[in-house]
Amino acid sequence: MPTDRPNAAELVEAVREFLSDHIAPNVEGQLAFHTRVAINALAIVERTIAQGGAMDAAELDRLKDLLDRDGNLEDLNEELSRAIRAGEMDDRKEALLAHLRQTSEDKIALANPRYLTKRG
Repeated sequence: MPTDRPNAAELVEAVREFLSDHIAPNVEGQLAFHTRVAINALAIVERTIAQGGAMDAAELDRLKDLLDRDGNLEDLNEELSRAIRAGEMDDRKEALLAHLRQTSEDKIALANPRYLTKRG
């Protein structure tokens, strides 16, 4: 990946901040809604650039341990789905649930980390 500045993360951040600071306060109705959607999408891209690689690597490590085999993320996820459907993971339920829980939390952290905060 090129090391020139601004890098991809900085460009996405600049666009998100421009929309948030200069456009969103000055539009209404459907345009305001679509502006908020664009701001949220750019925030997801920022989090994915910053954290997605590490999350994918951790998921891959968990899958390798769970399935006791090597492979790439896509293939191992397909294998896990097949193994679950075939009942082959029934004896590894706790490990499976821990993996699925962590994977889900990582995906939520990218999509909207506020959903992970406990309320009450």
